[in-house]
Amino acid sequence: MIILHVALGAGIGAILRYELTVLGKRVSRIIPYSTAIINSIGSLIAGILTGMLITSRLSAFLLTGLCGGLTTFSTFTTDTFVLLRNKRFLIAAVYWIGTVMVGIGAAAIGIWLGMHV
Repeated sequence: MIILHVALGAGIGAILRYELTVLGKRVSRIIPYSTAIINSIGSLIAGILTGMLITSRLSAFLLTGLCGGLTTFSTFTTDTFVLLRNKRFLIAAVYWIGTVMVGIGAAAIGIWLGMHV
């Protein structure tokens, strides 16, 4: 039954990621804003859920499923590689460092919020 929770959450997360990515490409096709924003939102949600110490079934659905389906490390690394390949070194560096730092910050804020809700 838990596998069903994970699959359902992952499906919802993947659909959200797709829609947010399409929306983000309207803003910029050069800088992958949508991936950074999506991963930051996922980190915040994961932090909140971690701080709340939710049940295993809810964790399977929301944390493993929804956040796992929403966030995407592979797209983040591919976006960075494409920027480097296109000789956009400064943008690649800022994107890489910024995404990691914002993600860690979002998770930390989320954990704090989750512990105080």
